Amino acid sequence: MDQRKRRDQQILYITDEAVLEEQKKCRAILQKLNFMDRADFDGITAVVKELFGSSDGAFVNPPFYCDYGSNIHVGKNFFANYNCTIIDVAPVTIGDNCQMAPNVAIYTAGHPVHPATRNTAYEYGIEVTIGDNVWIGGNTVILPGVHIGDNTVIGAGSVVTKDIPSWCVAAGNPCRVIREITEEDRYFYYRHVGVDPEAVEHVQQMWEESDDPVRYPEKK
Repeated sequence: MDQRKRRDQQILYITDEAVLEEQKKCRAILQKLNFMDRADFDGITAVVKELFGSSDGAFVNPPFYCDYGSNIHVGKNFFANYNCTIIDVAPVTIGDNCQMAPNVAIYTAGHPVHPATRNTAYEYGIEVTIGDNVWIGGNTVILPGVHIGDNTVIGAGSVVTKDIPSWCVAAGNPCRVIREITEEDRYFYYRHVGVDPEAVEHVQQMWEESDDPVRYPEKK
């Protein structure tokens, strides 16, 4: 079977010349992105759209790294901060309103554990899925096959080795659920520090005026 087909079926494959040609196209776009004027926000947005398989106004703060780009699919209002790495051998699907802090790494790629198999140059990719309204803290690593639910926060420095459900705060190595996100969290922004009255009024106004059930999931 063609190695690209093997890769895309998420079974073992070998990086041959055809695979490398796809990666070369990606690296040419990354070269442009990572050496752009950092103040050219419109230009960066345009190159990100060229790079990703699908996006809607996505923005990344360069530098940014990936293998193909075409396997990255993000929803509305996606933002990735400096030094994000997405090894997209398999699809990485990310929902609307997702944010990634600096140094986040998403790995779909893996290698066999046994050295005899690994030394044959076979590798694999298993997809990663992240839901809507997810915030990934800095220096987090997300491993192959992980699914993260909607409206979840992953704490900084986490290593996410297994699925994380919706509506929770999760952190650690390995990452685990710390607590649920509740209505009480709406008006706190840092530990037990409350949102000031002016911001509370603005938050409430935005909630009342919005008809977006993804941004405000309780309106579904």
